[in-house]
Amino acid sequence: MEVLLYLSLSRYVREKKLMRLEEAIRKMTTYPASIMRIKDRGLLRQGCWADIAIFDPDKIIDRATYQDPHQYPLGISYVIVNGKIAVDKGNLIQEGYGKVLRAK
Repeated sequence: MEVLLYLSLSRYVREKKLMRLEEAIRKMTTYPASIMRIKDRGLLRQGCWADIAIFDPDKIIDRATYQDPHQYPLGISYVIVNGKIAVDKGNLIQEGYGKVLRAK
C-alpha cells in the first residue's frame, strides 16, 4: 500500500491527471477500509486509529526502482502511525508502530 500511495499520487494524479487528489486519497483510505469492514480506519475522527501522512502533493514521488527498491519517497513531511510519529520532517524516526489488519 505504501508504494501505491506515492506512485498513484505522483503518476496518476499529478502527471497523468487521471483523477483528483481527493479521489485518489479516498481510494487508498476510506474505500479499502469499508470493503474490508474495518470501521476504525480510513477516516480522521474520534475513536479511529490515527494513521496520517502529511505531504506536499506537488513534490511527492516514489524513488524506488526494481534495482533499488528500498528508497524512501520524497515530499512527505510527517507520518503518524497509530497516533505515534514515525516520520518527522521527512526522516524516519521509528518503525513498527503499525499492525496487520484483517477483514472483519
